[in-house]
This record gives sequence, C-alpha cells and structure tokens, in this order.
Amino acid sequence: MKQFQFNYENKEKFVSNVRKIKQWCKASVTSAILFQIYSEQLDNARVNALCDIITSEIPEALYMGCSTNGNIIMGEYAKAPISVVCTVFEYITTKVELFQYKLDETTEKDVTKSIVREVSSRPWVKSLMLNITIRGMSMTGFCEGLVGLPEGVEVFGGGAFSEDMNESAAFVFSSVGELSYHSVVVALIGGEDYHVRTTFLTGWKPLGKELLITKAKGFLLNEIDDKPAYEVYHKYLNIKNDENFFTNTLEFPFFYEHNGINILRAPTQSLEDGSLVMTADIDENVKARIAYGDPWTILDSIRNYAIKLQCFAPDAIMVFSCAARRAFWGAEEISGESQPFQSLAPTSGFYTSGEFLRTGRDVNQHNVTLVVAAHREGEVDIDNLPKLDMIENEMSTKVSMVNRLANFIQAATEELEETNRRLELAATTDGLTGLNNRTEIQRRISEISADMKESDGHDSPVSLIMMDLDDFKSVNDKYGHKEGDTVLKELSDMLTQVIGDFDSEASIGRWGGEEFMVLLPNSDRGTAAELAERLRREFSRIEFPEAKTQTMSLGVTEMKPDEESDRACMRVDDALYQAKAAGKNKVVVL
Repeated sequence: MKQFQFNYENKEKFVSNVRKIKQWCKASVTSAILFQIYSEQLDNARVNALCDIITSEIPEALYMGCSTNGNIIMGEYAKAPISVVCTVFEYITTKVELFQYKLDETTEKDVTKSIVREVSSRPWVKSLMLNITIRGMSMTGFCEGLVGLPEGVEVFGGGAFSEDMNESAAFVFSSVGELSYHSVVVALIGGEDYHVRTTFLTGWKPLGKELLITKAKGFLLNEIDDKPAYEVYHKYLNIKNDENFFTNTLEFPFFYEHNGINILRAPTQSLEDGSLVMTADIDENVKARIAYGDPWTILDSIRNYAIKLQCFAPDAIMVFSCAARRAFWGAEEISGESQPFQSLAPTSGFYTSGEFLRTGRDVNQHNVTLVVAAHREGEVDIDNLPKLDMIENEMSTKVSMVNRLANFIQAATEELEETNRRLELAATTDGLTGLNNRTEIQRRISEISADMKESDGHDSPVSLIMMDLDDFKSVNDKYGHKEGDTVLKELSDMLTQVIGDFDSEASIGRWGGEEFMVLLPNSDRGTAAELAERLRREFSRIEFPEAKTQTMSLGVTEMKPDEESDRACMRVDDALYQAKAAGKNKVVVL
C-alpha cells in the first residue's frame, strides 16, 4: 500500500501531482487506486473540476470526498482549504468498490438494507468507510440499520461539515455519484491480504453531578431533571440560547453509556422551548453528565493506542476527528493528536460533524471523538516495526489552570454527592440499628396499603409483625445503656439475617425504643405467625455479655385491602399488647 498526500495549491500543481501518481502506478503493480478529497470550502465548481482532472488523467481511479471543518495531511492540520490523499493498493487480492446513496429520513431504511446486502454478497469485504451528510437528521436509524452487517466487517468514517461550524450545509461526492448535500458515500475495502484495525479515543471526562434525561423523543432532548434541557448549559456554563449555541456547546458534550460503551453526544441546536436537537436519538431515564476535555487524558489515550499500533505495523492511518476537538486545542496545537500516528505511517483525515465506528455488532455515531482506522497490506515484518515518536506537548498555563479547576470541581462534586447520600440515608435510617426508622417503615406500610386499594387487592397477602423486648428497662437500669444498645443491635442483626433469608422484599424498621415492626408483602398471617415464632426462639437463644438471655413478645396481623394502614398498625399493636398481658415471650395473632 502506497499513499500520496498533498494540499491543493492551484490547477497546474494539482495536475502535476496526479500525473506523478499516474507514472508511479504504471511502474508498479496496483490493484486499486482511491483518491480522497477533503474541502473546507463549499466550492462545488472547484471540487468538480478536481474530480474531472482525476477521471481524465487516471480513468481507472476511484474518488470520494466531502466538505470538512479542516483537514489532516501527513499527521498535521492542513493550512490549505483543500487536501488530497491517494491510496494505491499494491496486492492483487485487494479490492475497492464505491457506492453512493441519497440519504434522508425517508430513504435511510432502504439505504442500510442495500449496504448490508452489497456487503453480504461480497465475502472479501473487511472494512466499510463512510463519508456522510448528517446535519439536520438523526443518525440512529442509519446506525441501527447496519447491525445486520456480517461479523468482522469494520465500519468507520465521518460526517461532512464546513469551515463555518454554524453552517448546516455540507456535501459528499464520489466517482459513482454526483456532489450532493444529502447523501452517503460508502467505500468497501477488503481482500485476503488487506488488514484493518480501528478504535475510538476521547479523553473527555465527565464533570459535575449526574443528570437524568426525564423527557426525550427521537433526536429531541426535551427535559433534564424535569426542566428544559437547555437550562443545564445556561446554569452551569452560562451559554446563551442564540445563534452561537452550537459552537459554544461543542466542547461540552453529554457523557453517557450507549450500546455498552461510554460515548459523547453534543447538541446541534437549542429550540425556543429549551429542547435540544441531537444528531442521534437519546433514551429517556438514562443518566448523563456534562463532559470536558482533559489534555493529559487525551494525549495519554493517544500514546497508549499508538504503542499498540506499532505491532500492527500499518501502511496508512486514517483519522476522523470531531470539529470540537479542533476548537478545543486550537489550530496551533491540534496536530498533537495526529502527529504520533504519522510516526507509524502516513496519516490523513478530516475534522467532522460526527464520527462513526462499529464496536462489536453495533455501529455508533460519536461526537467529540477521534476515530482511528489503520490499514495494512501483507503480513507484518517483525524485524522492521515502526518506531513511535511521541512529541510531548507544551501545555499552556491556561489549559493547566482549566484542568486543575475541573479537578477541583469534580472532587467537590463527589464530596457533595457523598454528603447527599449520607443525608438521604440518615433521613430514612435508624442511627443505632441501621434499620429503617419509624418514618420510613410507616411510609412503606402506607404505600403498600394504597397499592392494595388501587389494585383491588395486592397480588399476594400482606402481613405485619410487631415486637417489643420484655422488661428492657431493667436491662438499661441494671447493666447500663451500653449493654442495652448491644441487645438492640444484636436483635437487629438477627432480624436482618433471618427475615432477609425468608423474604428479600420484606422491610424491617425500628418503631421506637425497644419496639420493632416488620412488613411482609408476600405472607398471610399464618406464615407470618410461623416466622414470628422463629424470631422469638432465635432471640431467646442469644447470649449477651452481661444481660445473658432476654425475651420478646410479638403481635401478628394480616392487612385488609379495604382498610387504612393505621387500622392495621393498631391491630398488630393490640396483638402485641395481648402477648404482653398473657405473660410475655409469646406470639399473638389477630
């Protein structure tokens, strides 16, 4: 595999470069020639002129390309608006085919069916490269439609863009179709001597508290934490709902789990009602967080993957990097992401409006992500592996300060979340025993009582057990409150173990002092009475350090569908009172 990369300067120089490639191919064995043209400018006439020159000079060559937010040539951010990459495949077994389809919401199902059909009929295909227009439509259906691709076929590529990130227009083109603002170009590459390896890298880290997507439909994200979704960006980042919303939010995407991997998703627009337009569907009731770029994490992830690629020994590397990453680093530093790959093999690509990659069976659309596709023909020469040259970036003071500030915010957020968890636990938990407190156990009894009424009876009988330690005051008076606390904690541990084994859905609470209540959502009063008797016996066998053995009395009742929860609590209390009056250390059922 041989690759030629150059920036467009003028027509004469372009023709000269194409002719040089033509001469090289005549002197070599080639199986396929693929030109990739990337243009920052939406200059239809110039792009068509370049395509005509390629067809005229090398009729057998294929070409594909798109408009971009910037280009990558020889591992560097290209200063020229148009860049050209020509890949010449040298093994006779390697094949390349192009397809171009009109793409919108009405055609996406037919398009993906056709792609799957074409790939499935060509067993030699190993990779599928996409140039695709995605602005203004959700890509969820497109991605889901590619799940049927044969196992092992890699999918990668990027969404067309333009130099103005607020511009919605973007085009793709190919030698098998016309320049189009609503299409996808698909390159099928494969053969027994062709090898490919892909991955995605982010380096963006979640920041702040978890947010719950409470309302969403399709690619519209309506509400977060029951408030208009836009308010998250306004509250935490002071981003206004204006014409610059897309540009300002690109560097702060949502971080959440999808198809078993962590991905980033950036909004493209904020509507008047505060809903956010996404480039892919997002489900309701998923948890997400705002993410930020961490320079050290970004470079570490690139370094680690580049080290792995050394053993693959690529002939060429293609990268599809989100325009948000270019905005994050700036034109002077963005090349630091692609330079390490250039030391392994010629590296090219473009800055996208969205990145695509297949992980397992699923094709995912990413945002703010770097997708890497490494290609090789033939076997690895282990004696001549490429040497990685990782240039250490000089981090600016500004970036360093932002990173430390983000770390501070994250640490403070984690401490606050832990405090909130403890407060929530304290509000429902008895401090001594660790069981539910009276407020919480009463709430659960009331809740199940209401459920019984609304559903015309619970699915299974519900019972209560109330217990009280016999003569507990004498324990405190004779042995002190420390020993009394030991008795209460030992009882709580026994209740947790025995009742947990009996019914994992049961609830146990400290009713007050030495009184305890058990809610059994799956037991009639006979079953509950048997459990109560077991609890009575188990407690009487516990040997305490000073108080030795103790006893308790228990009342049991079954809740009725047509009564208030207070009535059931009064009845089980009456049963406990009768157990006490009958001599204590007994179980009474009412």
